[in-house]
Amino acid sequence: MDEIKETNAEHRLGVDPQCAMLEERHKTQECDSEHLSKKIGSTKSGVGACNAERALRMVRLARQEPQLRPYIQDTVDEIHKTLSGGGNVMVEGTQGTFLSLYHGTYPFVTSKDVTASQACADVGIGPMDVDNVMVIFKSYVTRVGEGPLENQLSRDEVLRRGWMEHGTVTGRERRAAPFDFNLAKRAIQLNGATQIALTKLDVLFSSAKSVHDYSKLPTEAQDFVSRIERDTGVPVSIIGTGPSEQDVVDLRRSGKAPSLKAALVRQRMK
Repeated sequence: MDEIKETNAEHRLGVDPQCAMLEERHKTQECDSEHLSKKIGSTKSGVGACNAERALRMVRLARQEPQLRPYIQDTVDEIHKTLSGGGNVMVEGTQGTFLSLYHGTYPFVTSKDVTASQACADVGIGPMDVDNVMVIFKSYVTRVGEGPLENQLSRDEVLRRGWMEHGTVTGRERRAAPFDFNLAKRAIQLNGATQIALTKLDVLFSSAKSVHDYSKLPTEAQDFVSRIERDTGVPVSIIGTGPSEQDVVDLRRSGKAPSLKAALVRQRMK
């Protein structure tokens, strides 16, 4: 409720009545689980316990929370009315493909599927409504917590390359490895991707920092992008070249990549 006030979102927020309520006891359950907290490396945010309770048909839903009643909306109907009217809808997924409960590095995964098809199912749209699916690849691979990471670099090497990152939830250091083309191809298959957004190219190639024109990227950076396209068979349409939201090479505008008006999935009625 504080966040709604801070962002002035009272008149632009809709909550699906079927949303599960993540409660403090869910966090406690995960913190008390040695398997999750130590062996799996869970963030202990309670999401897994909440999802488990939902599968048991015991979880509390948003429609049951009095404070949320002013914001409860038929979000599925709203989405489809927008599509029917020729509008665009963006569906943003969460977490990396290989943290998927079904397609990831089990048991070191999250508590649900996180591929594009599941993101669409979560919000109530079918596959025929989807025009484009954009996967987001970092220019190198990172992983926080436990689980396999092929070709993992030593901590000293990660620091030397300037690849050190920290998890957004726990603040833990992320492990890192060079870009994995096999993982990329698998992610393309699992998500049915039609386009690729490539981030942090400037971390890999410092002379690419804040470049906005593809032709002005260093040759080695262009070669890297070309190999990704060649190996995956999918065009790279957006390239991040720095921390600012303006540090972007947008190949959609150049005509090289298909038109896409959303960061992950753009929907419109055929």
